[in-house]
Amino acid sequence: MAHDSHDHAGHTAGHHHTHTHSHAHGPANYGRAFAIGGALNLSFMLAEVVFGMIGHSLALLADAGHNMSDILGLLMAWGATALSRRQPSARFTYGLRSSSILVALANAVFLLVVTGGIAWEAIQRMLHPTPVASGIVIGVAAFGVAINTGTALLFMAGRKGDLNIRAAFLHMAGDAAVSLGVVLAGIGMLFTDWFWLDPAVSLLISAVIVIATWGLLRDSLNLTLHGVPEGIETQAVRAYLAALPDVAAVHDLHIWAMSTTETALTVHLVMPNGHPGDALLNRIGNELQRRFRIDHPTLQVEAGDPAHPCALAPDHRV
Repeated sequence: MAHDSHDHAGHTAGHHHTHTHSHAHGPANYGRAFAIGGALNLSFMLAEVVFGMIGHSLALLADAGHNMSDILGLLMAWGATALSRRQPSARFTYGLRSSSILVALANAVFLLVVTGGIAWEAIQRMLHPTPVASGIVIGVAAFGVAINTGTALLFMAGRKGDLNIRAAFLHMAGDAAVSLGVVLAGIGMLFTDWFWLDPAVSLLISAVIVIATWGLLRDSLNLTLHGVPEGIETQAVRAYLAALPDVAAVHDLHIWAMSTTETALTVHLVMPNGHPGDALLNRIGNELQRRFRIDHPTLQVEAGDPAHPCALAPDHRV
């Protein structure tokens, strides 16, 4: 969501409190991609369930369960993207931007739970392998490679700038790789009658899901706990601010995510020469966005009067 550059200067207790907005960028509109991806994966999931039962293939049924979680994940991510565009209100002064973070975390947790069920069933089937209709497995899984690859490409462009879009891309790209693995297992069973390959591929599916999901879980949990978003170095931001003209000290620096695409910052700048003027504050806001992708900075300017020290100056105070 773009904001016009503006500043608010107030004067309380000898401090100048300035709030600047630089060129903030909200989430891109991927509504069409979510709709197409959801429809394709729903049709494919139903096909996997039907043919998995006909062919007695746990690999197809396992992948169907995974695709079900992906469909739910796509719908949740789509909803969070819409909620992120809601305007601020008296109760939600940042709007509902952080819903995208909660959905990313929920997606990661849900995927891991589903994976646990798939792995458990695969272990049981490994102990008691049953015949599998290899031809059906190969045909359905090959169709899945095409469906999941096409869906992943819909989200490829936005995967680096939005955790939600990254989750969608990883799910679909992982599904394409998993479907390819099922094809290879089907070919192996067709020529060898090694029916244990089917549950073995299910375990491989589980491993792929865990590996792909772990980073998403880590990053979404970090944002949920107001951690500094990945790619932003706090010390680099502090060094930039400390090197600004007339800045004697920097304290009470906080950086956190308002959503999966927008980052906020608050900081106190000690400037003994007084308020630097709106032009410099605008330049600082623009530089924070350009260098660090920080879209929503709030800068409090203090004169550093020893008779009125800032209570938040010590590093341990928050």
